[in-house]
Amino acid sequence: MKLVIWDIDGTLVDSHAMIMEAMAAGMAAAGLPELPHRKVSGIVGLSLPVAVETLLPGHDPATHAAVAEGYRVHYSAARAMAESPLFPGARDCLDRLAALDDLLMAVATGKSRRGLDALLAAHGLEGYFTATHCADGHLSKPAPGMILSCLNDSGVDATRAVMIGDTSFDILMAGNAGIKAIGVAWGHHPAGDLTAAGALAVARDFSELSQLIENWAA
Repeated sequence: MKLVIWDIDGTLVDSHAMIMEAMAAGMAAAGLPELPHRKVSGIVGLSLPVAVETLLPGHDPATHAAVAEGYRVHYSAARAMAESPLFPGARDCLDRLAALDDLLMAVATGKSRRGLDALLAAHGLEGYFTATHCADGHLSKPAPGMILSCLNDSGVDATRAVMIGDTSFDILMAGNAGIKAIGVAWGHHPAGDLTAAGALAVARDFSELSQLIENWAA
């Protein structure tokens, strides 16, 4: 068996606007000005506490906690589901891969367990994945823990797994776990950053991504 491990935000789901709004709400809750969207995009993929600390290195833990809590309150499950649609072609790609007898799929995301489970349920994606791992109980990307747990749950060797993601954190996490990675160009980090981090290739759309995955799995 082979294993395809998916990131969620920016890879399967278009949550860019929701993330920007939630971070702006978090900053406001702490009495801080909104950050430039480009700066916030740079930390997408990290677990929320690590993301906030990275964005605000000169502030104290209480401020970090206030921003994170403001983010969580704004990024409610109901709003996230309504405002975070699947990217065009995502479901077709998942269906195509799910039909392959020798391939399993899993998830490794910086989202919380509550947010991940709600998102998968809202889009009817639960049945596609043999394992799902998230920020709860794991160190933030690019630490390899989420991928290693996906491999363990699936019973697949690292040499037969690939990570699909839109940020350099996804690609670096794959390298740290000893697996290959393919990037996507429609997410939060530029294609050049994904290549520099070690991506085998960067897909321009889901049709190309499906082909890249099938070629890898052949």
